[in-house]
Amino acid sequence: MSCVTALQMVSVPDVTENLATVERLLATLPVAQRLVVLPECFAFFGGRDRQQLELAEAFGQGPIQEALKALCVKYKVWMVTGTLPLRSDNPERFCAASLLLDDQGQVRARYDKMHLFDVEVADNTGSYLESATTVPGPKPVVVDSPFGRIGMAVCYDLRFAELFAWYRQQQVELLVLPSAFTARTGQAHWQVLCQARAIEGQCVLVAANQGGSHANGRETWGRSVIVGPWGEVIEQLALGEGTASATLEPSSMAQVRRRMPVDQHRRFTIVPPKESE
Repeated sequence: MSCVTALQMVSVPDVTENLATVERLLATLPVAQRLVVLPECFAFFGGRDRQQLELAEAFGQGPIQEALKALCVKYKVWMVTGTLPLRSDNPERFCAASLLLDDQGQVRARYDKMHLFDVEVADNTGSYLESATTVPGPKPVVVDSPFGRIGMAVCYDLRFAELFAWYRQQQVELLVLPSAFTARTGQAHWQVLCQARAIEGQCVLVAANQGGSHANGRETWGRSVIVGPWGEVIEQLALGEGTASATLEPSSMAQVRRRMPVDQHRRFTIVPPKESE
């Protein structure tokens, strides 16, 4: 049996403290073949956006990446690393990268957040402009793993149904979604969007969120969730640190897809963007 776990955090603007939180939560999990998903901005959150640029590492090397690889080996887990800042070709902006690491600490995939959160929200932050410091990712990423065929996404990506429709065309069986949904947008849309994407894909979705009050006054929604292929909530947290886990049941997904064979009924296809776009 293989398991999936969403790690919910209330990250602070201190990398060392956040890495210690990840290890503390990993230590509470029983030993099993397991995929762990961290939240968006797990390593640094609640400070100035420009500080993430200062922390940005080269892909494949740096203290944050090395620490995560060591944790995968120590706790024998595969890990979706939430997001961490990696250097881009533009010295003024970084990539919000989500890595898939195996239980040997090897990188199996990299997805850079495609859709950037440039919006106005009626909360105490008011205006968000991720594009000021972040380079959008070039394309969606699908990777085969012991847990099934994985489609990778991050937070605001959740609102773009065409991304997940393309993942369904690629026969994705597991969606992973590191997030830092605001309390305001999370209350309105988090649950329904998570369930919709699992229903549309007839697959499991593991969404790991930030969940609480942060040092800069930002409020995140929490409610990290694992949703099944019929849209059922398998496990969900409230606020604060914690873990939500579930055992994968491939037969359940196969049954849903067999009884409602939407792939046979689909009358159009989705084409992803070219990397240069």
